[in-house]
Amino acid sequence: MWFRNARVYRFTKPFDIDPETLESQLQADAFKPCGPQETSRQGWVPPLGKHGQQLVHSANGCLLIALRKEEKILPGPVVKEAVEERAEAIELEQGRKVRRKEKDEIKEQVMLEMLPKAFSRNRRGYAYLSPKDGVLVVDAGSAKQAEDLASALRKSIGSLPVRPPALQQAPAFTFTGWLNGSLPLPSSLSLGSECELKDPSEDGGVVRCRGLDLKADEIRNHLEAGMQVTKLALTWDDTVSFVVDEELALRRLKFGDTLQEQLEAVDSDDAVARFDTAFTLMTLELSRLIPGLLDALGGEDRSAIVED
Repeated sequence: MWFRNARVYRFTKPFDIDPETLESQLQADAFKPCGPQETSRQGWVPPLGKHGQQLVHSANGCLLIALRKEEKILPGPVVKEAVEERAEAIELEQGRKVRRKEKDEIKEQVMLEMLPKAFSRNRRGYAYLSPKDGVLVVDAGSAKQAEDLASALRKSIGSLPVRPPALQQAPAFTFTGWLNGSLPLPSSLSLGSECELKDPSEDGGVVRCRGLDLKADEIRNHLEAGMQVTKLALTWDDTVSFVVDEELALRRLKFGDTLQEQLEAVDSDDAVARFDTAFTLMTLELSRLIPGLLDALGGEDRSAIVED
């Protein structure tokens, strides 16, 4: 259980919930498959999949949850072809032109007929709540996916006072300073070989660099021309590598050999034990990385957060 991405939400006021309470609240919205005429449905499922029945997996003071979304797939060209065939048949039989409104009605009927036989696409999104750290962490590649899961959780538990972390200064300012040498790179971080540079002007361009020495003259020339760093590959404490952007989204998380070796020490035949160990190792590391990264980026603005 390693997250591939991490979108962090900060609790804006004290929040605590025990596994049993969260379990009972999620049960009301547990996943049920789509009905014959439904195009999509979502609900909570056991994070351990076939190896578990509980909707909440608890370890290290963190509560792991999983949201499953089922979507019926109706290929647009297939639907369009069926609509055109029916419209042509009506025109031939009745000698009149089928207007757009009637075509829309035909399309709705075609889709209703196709839905029971349509293939389904299933996706799972994972997140964990860490009340002790004051964060919700979502494994999502986009802000929309993360917000969809947070919204579903908010609906299930009634209240979820979270927002993305706010910083004292813009991340792009700090990223740029690390590369142009105007700001020192913290000892806990090391540069990777990837970055994205943007011209801040209205019609400015974008330069994406991979596999390069980020201190090379080529990068420095872009920075001297006024471009800003909006994405940056980093490694934290030699244990976790990732790409972070100006929205503080962590992508392509990769957990290092030290953590992998600890996982390999667990009985490979015990899937539950391996899952639990990986989740514990991951959350322990992220509980260090998240505040450490926020501090390195200039410190968190906690003015809107209600403390204990």
